[in-house]
Amino acid sequence: MLELAVLTVLPGAVAFAAAMDLLTMKIPNRVSAIMVLAFFPLALLAGLGAWDMLCHVAAGLAVLALGVLLFIPGWFGGGDAKLMAAIALWIGPDNLFPYIFWVAMAGGMIATVFSSVRSVPLPRMFLGEAWALRLHRRDAGIPYGIALAAGALLVYPQTIWFVSLVR
Repeated sequence: MLELAVLTVLPGAVAFAAAMDLLTMKIPNRVSAIMVLAFFPLALLAGLGAWDMLCHVAAGLAVLALGVLLFIPGWFGGGDAKLMAAIALWIGPDNLFPYIFWVAMAGGMIATVFSSVRSVPLPRMFLGEAWALRLHRRDAGIPYGIALAAGALLVYPQTIWFVSLVR
């Protein structure tokens, strides 16, 4: 059961969040809540001790504070901040800097793609699609949940979760 949870909870949650952000420009709170609630029983099953769990919680709280600081001036959405904190809870402090690095790299690429796509007319086949029209607007934001998910999926195999599967 632990193996199935490790291979599905975080990857499935971040993939769903990225898709929702792409299609609606919103990340449902329930995604981050499920990730947080699933962390604790799975951490116990994986054999994480109290200190390790506390360090993971500290990583999540530190990233939540960062997300709030990015949300206040409007650089980041509230769903992005909560998702990023839930991901940090799962990946822990040891993988936090590689995660932030990959998120920044993916975010830069996504911003470049969106900027390029928005500079040309929307293909006719997408003109009737509300989500495509919303994403194509020059004044629309960037669905940063995609970058958050990409960073998580790139770092996740190096986390304690995969060490617990090998034991």
